[in-house]
Amino acid sequence: MSWATGVMVYIVLWWTVLFAVLPLGVRRVEKPGKGEEHGAPERPELVRKAIITSVVAAVFWLAFFALHQADVFSFRRVVDGS
Repeated sequence: MSWATGVMVYIVLWWTVLFAVLPLGVRRVEKPGKGEEHGAPERPELVRKAIITSVVAAVFWLAFFALHQADVFSFRRVVDGS
């Protein structure tokens, strides 16, 4: 696997995990003020969620890398039809 493939896989994993992590721990604003949305979270804690996302995506990427190195699956076999 090239480094570009590894980076692209990590980016896809990161975004997928982010959308799974975003709703965790969200509490709606009880009485929104002027210009605030009713469904807006009180404290979105985006930095904490980005850190969690990065760690979880790294674990998934390491699993992907290990499986790829063990030749459990190969992108080349899918493309070549072998």
